[in-house]
Amino acid sequence: MRRRTSLILLALAVFFAALSPLLRWYAFPRLAKIPPSQYQDMVLEAKDATLLDYGTMQARKVPKVTIVQTLKGNVEASERIERTAGRDVVVWDGLSYVQGPDGKMVSKIPERYIFDAHTQEPVHATGEMVDGDPVRREGIEFKWPFLTEKRNYEYFDAQARITAPIHYKGTQTFHGVEVYYFEQTIPWTKVPFPKALPVEGITPESIAETGTTRWYTTVRKFWVEPLTGAPVYGEEIHKEELRGGTLLGGRDKVTAFAGHVKMREDYIDHTVDLVKSNRTLVLLMTSYLPWGFLTLGVLLLALALYLEARGRRPGDPAPEQATQPAPVSA
Repeated sequence: MRRRTSLILLALAVFFAALSPLLRWYAFPRLAKIPPSQYQDMVLEAKDATLLDYGTMQARKVPKVTIVQTLKGNVEASERIERTAGRDVVVWDGLSYVQGPDGKMVSKIPERYIFDAHTQEPVHATGEMVDGDPVRREGIEFKWPFLTEKRNYEYFDAQARITAPIHYKGTQTFHGVEVYYFEQTIPWTKVPFPKALPVEGITPESIAETGTTRWYTTVRKFWVEPLTGAPVYGEEIHKEELRGGTLLGGRDKVTAFAGHVKMREDYIDHTVDLVKSNRTLVLLMTSYLPWGFLTLGVLLLALALYLEARGRRPGDPAPEQATQPAPVSA
């Protein structure tokens, strides 16, 4: 009976020891993914910013510019693309809506971002676009991969429609969460005008006829929780200029927008709480359960060996043998 118990314990020890790396290196990469129906929004503000008045074509100081960013999972589109891509795909329909201090629209830029649900690598399919223009993304956007590494990544800039390195700058603590800090600089680059402009009758085509061009530069900053790959906070030092052409009345350039864009405080708290809960789930599959199963396997192995050793202990008394009757002589 004791030997049978030790064999059962040994089998369980082998099972849990094998399950530990299997969960970490096989199950986790396949189970950890972005849900296709995810929806999130974020409000950013640039206080004491400079904004162009398209009516007078003069730059003026304003108390605040607000940027509302939304990302909505398009389940129908993701299922359609998955049928040909052969992998789990997420389609995010995004909108960056900029409004001035009076609440009126300054610009709105829609985009569609298609990516692998597990790795966050871009998936190229029909519909991938920024402001209605087809694009072919390289690198990440919005989210880093699960288990983000301390290295530089390629990050797609939707304004310039280019991919550039975003550099790992160190590890910090943000609202009690350990994060990796990344920074990207986009130098002055000629970019398209938004298709939706705040003044009726002014279109990108009509501006192009005047010879005026739009230029943009930014310093982009992200604080990323490494286990989930989710940014918990972001900032941009953002500048836009109109240059040349007859629209500026002989001026070489005029500032269209300049401001230090930061996430609004209430959205910081909400984002940090959400990331903390998701972080626990990732830790469960990458650390808690694998190490727990490995520890349990070692304990079961030790118990099995102990029971086996007790069953073979030489100090136990030998079993009594039946005595043979003495022979009887005649």
